[in-house]
Amino acid sequence: MATTQQSSTKQDILQYLLKHVQATAVELATALEISPQAIRRHLKDLEAEQLIVYSSVQAGMGRPQHVYKLSSKGSDRLRREFGDSYGEFAVSLLDVLAETVGREQVSTILKKQWQRKALEYRERLGNGSLQERLATLVKLRQAEGYMAECHPLNSSDDGDRFIITEHNCAISNVAESFPSVCGHELEMFATILPDCTVERTHWIINGEHRCGYLVQARKTTVKEKE
Repeated sequence: MATTQQSSTKQDILQYLLKHVQATAVELATALEISPQAIRRHLKDLEAEQLIVYSSVQAGMGRPQHVYKLSSKGSDRLRREFGDSYGEFAVSLLDVLAETVGREQVSTILKKQWQRKALEYRERLGNGSLQERLATLVKLRQAEGYMAECHPLNSSDDGDRFIITEHNCAISNVAESFPSVCGHELEMFATILPDCTVERTHWIINGEHRCGYLVQARKTTVKEKE
């Protein structure tokens, strides 16, 4: 019975991290109503199983805190357990479309869908600074099931630079069967950030643990300012 309870608690931790993207041990203990000591034991076991990862974050003047997230392995495990029925349904539907109208036509349909998504993002991102727009974009992606985050890099003479990282793929089933959607995603980011160049740095489909994009603000010329 104790083993079953431990398994249930570990599952609760994984599901909490899936829903909330990240959490500290104290936040998990409060949410799951378990002592911090017990939570840390479970976190240690989950880390040993490579189902979670952590990063150290400085909070005020105290010691750095560990912030936990699902690893790609942990995300894949949850997706299998939940069946990823929507992804399977989407792939099945696209397969039927491909048989009916051809894969090239399906690619055109998918491209139009991403173009529509780009317009939606553009409207919701507004006209703030690049950092503000990227922060909003990350929140939108998180709400859609992506473990997304954005970090600034050292600025260069060519403009401010940021890395967008997505630790999972919310449409992985579709991407595996129709990898062209990943190209459309890159085009979408470039469309919603017209004052930037966007380059892919990492790709889950290539066997990496995350998808990554380098976003760099284009250098404003004197003529553009005028």
